[in-house]
Amino acid sequence: MMYWNDHGMSGWGWFGMSLTMLLFTALIIGGGVLLFRALDRSNIHPTPPAPPAPPALTAEQLLGERFARGEIEDEEYRKRLGALRDTARP
Repeated sequence: MMYWNDHGMSGWGWFGMSLTMLLFTALIIGGGVLLFRALDRSNIHPTPPAPPAPPALTAEQLLGERFARGEIEDEEYRKRLGALRDTARP
């Protein structure tokens, strides 16, 4: 068998091996950076603001809801509704 360059690598071999090592190292570091950025997405997209609060209910609406839930009886509902409407008139 005949071996050239006494089993050693030529200059192009060293260059190719060094370049491959640098590319592999860059690939590992780049992958780590991309993984870190993908896991740290909370700072990039802040949570949207809370929706506005629903408008405040009027006294009549509140009374109607209590009646619908069964908290007050029909007689009490009508009495309170009448009282609310009487105070609302000038």
